[in-house]
Amino acid sequence: MNATPTDNTRATLRGQCLCGAVRYHVDDAFDYAFNCHCSQCRRATGSAFKPFAGIERTRLRLEQGESDLLLYGDPGAAHDVHCRHCGSLLYSVVREGAFAHVTMGTLVDAPSIRPQGHIFVGSRAPWHEIIDTLPQFDEFPP
Repeated sequence: MNATPTDNTRATLRGQCLCGAVRYHVDDAFDYAFNCHCSQCRRATGSAFKPFAGIERTRLRLEQGESDLLLYGDPGAAHDVHCRHCGSLLYSVVREGAFAHVTMGTLVDAPSIRPQGHIFVGSRAPWHEIIDTLPQFDEFPP
């Protein structure tokens, strides 16, 4: 007989890079999710924005490929974590190392959270038009 999850248990989601060299697990307990339009996220992803979900860093566990990681930024502070082989941006370590912003496109399993809005819309790509009805913010909401 299969156990039914209670409200206190959360699913664990799988994530990985494009080539599969790096794999991680993360609790489906994200605190927030946004589409970031800042120029740094656009450059890091090569896209109009970066959909990400924020979670306490301790709730994300690398399962495979630690030696395959490429860190961009200050390893002791804010930095991006990529696969050194395929270049996939897996997550960003932020908020003094306490949180990870997991790029939603690297999740294999669907998270229960959906983006709650667009951030840094003042620096969005001039060729991209936001057409959904999600709230838009000039900065990261308080």
